[in-house]
Amino acid sequence: MRFSFRSLSFRLLLLTVFFVMLAEVLIYTPSVARFRQVYLTEKLDSAHLAAMAVNVAPDRMVSEEITYELLDHVNAWSIEVVRDGVSMEMLKRPLHPEPQVRYNLDTASVVTLIVNAFDALFQTRNRVLQISGIAPKDPMAVVVVTLDEYPLRRAMYDYSWRILNLSIFISVITAALMFVSLRWLMVRPLERLTRSLIAFRRSPEDRASDLIDLGRRDEIGVALREMAAMKEGMRGALRQRTRLAALGTAVNKISHDLRNMLSTATLISDRLAMSQDPEVQRITPTLVKAIDRAAALCSTTLNFTRETPPLRLESATLAKLLRDVEAGLPASELGALRIHVVDGGALTVRVDRDQMFRALANLIGNAAGAGAGRVTVTAVHRNRQVIVDVADDGPGIPQEGLGKLFQPFQYSTRKDGTGLGLTIARDIIQAHGGRLTLDRTGPDGTVFRIELPEAGR
Repeated sequence: MRFSFRSLSFRLLLLTVFFVMLAEVLIYTPSVARFRQVYLTEKLDSAHLAAMAVNVAPDRMVSEEITYELLDHVNAWSIEVVRDGVSMEMLKRPLHPEPQVRYNLDTASVVTLIVNAFDALFQTRNRVLQISGIAPKDPMAVVVVTLDEYPLRRAMYDYSWRILNLSIFISVITAALMFVSLRWLMVRPLERLTRSLIAFRRSPEDRASDLIDLGRRDEIGVALREMAAMKEGMRGALRQRTRLAALGTAVNKISHDLRNMLSTATLISDRLAMSQDPEVQRITPTLVKAIDRAAALCSTTLNFTRETPPLRLESATLAKLLRDVEAGLPASELGALRIHVVDGGALTVRVDRDQMFRALANLIGNAAGAGAGRVTVTAVHRNRQVIVDVADDGPGIPQEGLGKLFQPFQYSTRKDGTGLGLTIARDIIQAHGGRLTLDRTGPDGTVFRIELPEAGR
């Protein structure tokens, strides 16, 4: 996989550099404040030593030449040492400027030191500073120094430049190490997973793209094993789907031909029903029912093998749909079952009425076939959905049938059922953007839940 500026590797590289530089900035902030404090403390120390030369001079007086040399050594305008509030030693130039800013190093907090440091960095003019603090080597003496800010700022610039170069060097080294480590541990395995998935999408049956499990115990290893299991499951499903497609084509043709044969048998059975022979009259109803069941089986199988046609959506109330189902189901299939709409009958949904008739008819027909005498329908509008509960008072679904409800040909509530009713109903409701689920079942009945988008969607 070629390197790209949009790749995960490049993004990790940028993020590593960014976070290292951010860490360096956070470190630099107190560091530059500390550098300034140390610089000024050293000036106080040098000023104290220069003032001590005055203390040891005869009559505590030094020449003007020595005074300038001592002040030049400290790079100051004036030096003063105070003991017990009394100025003891003092050096100053004849024409020294008045200080513009005064700082006391002994009372400055950390925040104050940081603010003062950045204030010095961003100044554009030279200011005269008066710095005071306890002498580093004489706690009884307070040293006051007046000096220019420009040399301090230059020293801070030099220090900042060194920190910047060091930060860039550390960032590059750290980013390179992080990049190599992450690419080895994460990016390259993810690239292999991606290539494997792309190859699998192009040719699911080709096992050349399968990755070897190296036994990694981290998330990458788990993802690798789960992907391998997913591939095997999908390959099995694809093989089964291919076989079912071939079987469906064959069943479709057989059902079509068989239904034509059954139509002929139905015509003959109708003629037999008009016979006056008592024996023929006795066996004819049984023959007619058997032919009807065979024809219904063929029709149901054909409906299942067909793709769901494009939906012709229109608005309809739930009560109207249920009335159509109650009126459309044959009395022999509905039996003594009655449909009651408790709540939400006036709710409007956008559905294909013919397809939704099939779905509701399958649900209610299954309830009747299971021995239910009453179906109660309630509907509510919730979270931009219309939720419909179809509850019957039948004996419930046995435990062994729960895992096979929506699998074709696997389970039916009727002895002569095909096991396609719930599968067809689920497919129709899914085509409407909804969902059909089993809400609950037990000795007091079964409740199926239909979730459909609201009419406005």
